[in-house]
Amino acid sequence: MKRGLTLLLATVLLASGCSLFKSKDNIHPPKPVPQFAPTLRVHELWSHGIGDGAGRSGIRLRPALSDGVVYAASADGDLAAWRLDSGATVWSHALGSGWHPFGWFKGRGHNRFTGGPSVAGGLLVVGTQKGGVYAFDAKDGKPLWRAQASSEVISPPAIAGDRVFVRSNDGHIVALDAKTGKRIWLYDRGEVPALSLRGNGALLAVNGALFFGSDDGKLVALSQADGSTLWQIQLASGEGRTDIQRLDDADGRLVFANGTIYAAAYHGNVMAVDPASGRTLWSRPLSSYTGVDEGGGKVVAVDDASDLWALDAGNGGDLWKQDRLGWRWLSAPAVQQDKYVVVGDLQGHVYWLDLADGKLAAKAHPAGSAIVARPLVEGNIVVVAGSDGSVTAYRVGG
Repeated sequence: MKRGLTLLLATVLLASGCSLFKSKDNIHPPKPVPQFAPTLRVHELWSHGIGDGAGRSGIRLRPALSDGVVYAASADGDLAAWRLDSGATVWSHALGSGWHPFGWFKGRGHNRFTGGPSVAGGLLVVGTQKGGVYAFDAKDGKPLWRAQASSEVISPPAIAGDRVFVRSNDGHIVALDAKTGKRIWLYDRGEVPALSLRGNGALLAVNGALFFGSDDGKLVALSQADGSTLWQIQLASGEGRTDIQRLDDADGRLVFANGTIYAAAYHGNVMAVDPASGRTLWSRPLSSYTGVDEGGGKVVAVDDASDLWALDAGNGGDLWKQDRLGWRWLSAPAVQQDKYVVVGDLQGHVYWLDLADGKLAAKAHPAGSAIVARPLVEGNIVVVAGSDGSVTAYRVGG
């Protein structure tokens, strides 16, 4: 029953405040696309399409990068790899062309990609709607092994050393052998509230620990070795008179930088936390559904009104706020070269903001649909994925 209610809420959110398709359905109409004189030169480097993308599923399929190659997946079962610098195709597999990994069958009933991809050490891993975990050789896309999680996998798996860590939508986390897919341990003490936002933040594997934000507003640290709980702290209190007011999911992106974990929660706080002990270094009220990024001594967050904030990474103090993108349902922010912040919006626009003061520096419009996944940043290149399957790379400066 809990998952049914969760999915019902997801439908409500997608049809209202988090609608990606009909702006008239927004609780608050989005502010107009801002007009400004650009101060940063941005030009398109290459563009590809992959299947139907995430479509209207609400999932945040996001390209991954490893050794100069961009990997992307679509909900309808396509996988592709392109060179970051040129967009040249390394390999591509499309379900409609007869590629059926692990015996998938052609048609609407196949096991849809919903989480990932993740790439490390020559291994590419993707999660599916039916809880499948599929591993491929990153060099050519050849299927290697498959495993089964306890429910839908909608966040990218984490790969660390000889293990793959997978989070499923029922709150469970499983550790798998990276070579065989064999289960090593299972964490099944996650609590999923009756109502929650549709989404799971990505797992963060750092220094022998596994960190994640829970659906009930906690930041949890597990041992990578055996899945035991190292510590947990509350990011949000879940207070309010109604179930919706008490939503406190910590579904956003976690960041490890300068020996510190930075995290945020919906109806909660942005926090800086010591990863070894779980001790809170600073905490600042700010409701975010996307998570944070860090760069140039600043922590950047998008609040639940789509205003962008920059906080001092050392003490959490406010540095600037940019409210010209209000209610445009921004993606998670990405810091580029410690100089700019990059975000996408519900109408397919991409914005670059000056990290120093939050002023808008450039914009582009690569996608005909929403950009819900955090932009992928590598040096002076940004890769943006639209929910329609478009994947576009931009080079800034020069």
